Amino acid sequence: MRILVVEDDELVAEALQTLLVDLNYAVELATDGQTAAELVEAFEYDLILSDVMLPRLDGVGLCQQLRSQGYQIPILLLTGKDSSHDRAIGLDAGADDYVVKPFDPEELAARVRALLRRGEAIKPPILKWENLQLDPRACEVKYQDVLLKLTPKEYALVELMMRNTRRVFSCGMILEHIWTYEDTPGEEAVRTHIKGLRQKLKASGAPTDLIETVYGIGYRLKPLAELKKNQGTSVQTPEVKIKQQTMSAIADIWIKFQPRIQEQINQLDKAVVAVTEGCLNNELRQSAQQEAHTLAGGLGTFGLSKGSQLAREIEHLLRSHSSLDAKQSLQFQQDVEALRREINYASQPATQVTSDRQDELGQWVVLVIDADTPSRDALATEARQHQIRYLTAESIDLARDLIQEQSPHLILFDPAGQSPIQSLTFLEALLYLPLPIPVLIWTADEERYQEMAKAYSSGQRPISKSLPLQQVWDRVEHTLQSKGGKEARIMIVDDDPQILETVAALCKPWGLEVIGLDEPTQFWETLTNSPPDLLLLDVEMPEIGGIDLCRVVRNDIQWEQLPIIFLTAHTEADVVNQVYASGADDFISKPIVGPELVVRILNRLERTRLQRRLSTIDPLARVLSRHESTHALELLLSEVAHQPRSMCLVILEIERLQQINDCFGYAVGDSILRQFAQALLGLASTEDVIARRGGNQFLVGLLGATKAEGGQRVQDFLNVVHKTPYSIPDGTNIQITCSASVVHCPEDSQDFQDLCILAEETLTEARALGWGQVRIANQSLSLPAKLHAEKG
Repeated sequence: MRILVVEDDELVAEALQTLLVDLNYAVELATDGQTAAELVEAFEYDLILSDVMLPRLDGVGLCQQLRSQGYQIPILLLTGKDSSHDRAIGLDAGADDYVVKPFDPEELAARVRALLRRGEAIKPPILKWENLQLDPRACEVKYQDVLLKLTPKEYALVELMMRNTRRVFSCGMILEHIWTYEDTPGEEAVRTHIKGLRQKLKASGAPTDLIETVYGIGYRLKPLAELKKNQGTSVQTPEVKIKQQTMSAIADIWIKFQPRIQEQINQLDKAVVAVTEGCLNNELRQSAQQEAHTLAGGLGTFGLSKGSQLAREIEHLLRSHSSLDAKQSLQFQQDVEALRREINYASQPATQVTSDRQDELGQWVVLVIDADTPSRDALATEARQHQIRYLTAESIDLARDLIQEQSPHLILFDPAGQSPIQSLTFLEALLYLPLPIPVLIWTADEERYQEMAKAYSSGQRPISKSLPLQQVWDRVEHTLQSKGGKEARIMIVDDDPQILETVAALCKPWGLEVIGLDEPTQFWETLTNSPPDLLLLDVEMPEIGGIDLCRVVRNDIQWEQLPIIFLTAHTEADVVNQVYASGADDFISKPIVGPELVVRILNRLERTRLQRRLSTIDPLARVLSRHESTHALELLLSEVAHQPRSMCLVILEIERLQQINDCFGYAVGDSILRQFAQALLGLASTEDVIARRGGNQFLVGLLGATKAEGGQRVQDFLNVVHKTPYSIPDGTNIQITCSASVVHCPEDSQDFQDLCILAEETLTEARALGWGQVRIANQSLSLPAKLHAEKG
């Protein structure tokens, strides 16, 4: 956990830092309240420990400012003033606790732990994962009751993963969470700590892969289902169920479309006969080419990668030659015959993926929290008749363990018999889980808990305990079934019905509703009647192609921001360029790789949601905050890694802002920040990510820009800034200057943290050259100097 210490006395600050670091906390220091406020805007902290008497902005003023901006971080004030009046002022300002100097280290540590527990909400006192246990109070980690001797960073790694058991953490994300900004090392440090931690876990008897490497992404705790599969345990995580559901659905689609696939092969056979007899006409050639194109895009999804490659070769052969010579004719015949063998082999019962579904596969998991034992027992009997896996907990503390271990799909909660404050804290925390869990309030006192149900059950009324149990479970099933389609709606336009059903099967387990359309002429009617959150388009379709549809959508004011992904077997460079030129956001090549398709769709939906919140996140500059921008820019970088695109990362720094604050006051400085941010937004494109990095710095991601283009765009912007007078309340105009650094992905690096470090180093070089300089990473001249040299 990360703590911000705000103390201007160097000796006290060092003592606090030593105490907290020994307790395994990551600690950052600030010497005045204004710097602390800027750090809070730029970074995420779990607690603030602040002196009251501070320069620039005192501790009470810091509390008031943070609370007025909506920050709920626990704040502990530390001061030499011990009168009840002073304590009242601090607490009224928004502080959560107040400690008088000189402080007792043991008491201060206990108060820190108490404040951190208030923010834990859903986090249980003892974290458990298989036989691994972490006690946050004692800062101890055990495996099968064997105490592990961990370094502070190893402890922080275990805590991070155990508090986020569903997440995969990249090296960059781990660096951000458990190292302070000033002492952030490279990614190799993360790998070294992971290696050391695995060795200590193995020595205590843990599986060697308890901390699992997800190649190309990062690290996570191995899912419980995989850890327990050799122990005869039937527990399944949502990820395992989704994978099984998807495989079964894909197998069903393969069986369903066997007749259609045979028709396509028969059409290719007709073309082979025509080629042999020398009478292949243009109509038959185009028909065979289209069938080969469709097979190339679909077969790989069902595991027939060789069949997909053969179909692609057939399509290329027919497309490239209006007539085939003897050698090409022979090649055509051999490819069609090989393709038939591949499909026939895959269609044999012995080699088919079974489509039989186990009862456990689609089973919902429901957690019932109720202090009344007879009520829980009565529900259990009815649950078995509804094929629902039923978990029970008599208290919220027990429920927390089950939530972490079993990942229920829904919670049926009776607040009676639970602490009211604990109940509200628990329900509030459920809303902010990575995968929120729906809650239904089940109670004998409907009127009493009406408002609670409105707030935490999506406006649904409480379920009365007087209802027959059959009706209770009907309500539960209705909620579970309706929950699945509310995540997002995807519309796919493709003339191949097999692709439509495959995409639907892949997306459904993730809560994505799919609307399939195989007639492009009905596009606008379908789009209007069932507005989607994302659009998937094929390139080549009869009557109207996907590229033309994309252009029309981008020119329509109502739909111009709709995310569009192309899904096609065409991978030629000119086709890819046309796709992006028409306004596409992403490009996925057929055959479909299920996990990649889902991840790309989810990433695009998540990025779209982020973009919709850009103007409201930072209360001062009205742009993305640093914390939120990290996620947005990492999403951009993941897109760059999967497609032939590039991105520039830019740091912009307003110069002499501190002098302006000292001369005219912070209100003037804030006004300049707002005007600067608005100017930046006005010159940005819709794909750019703009964020306030903290203090006088802004961070910009320019998607699709080369290094030279990025440098020129920044220089053009700064030319405008340097010529624009900034007005202040007394009517005075102020001229400001700005320096900047430009780095490039993938040329300089593909890692976000590495790019940030390089951008900082490059910005330092720009400052050394004087005011208003743009410096491009790994180039010998700054941009203005280079341009000047060219003109001269």
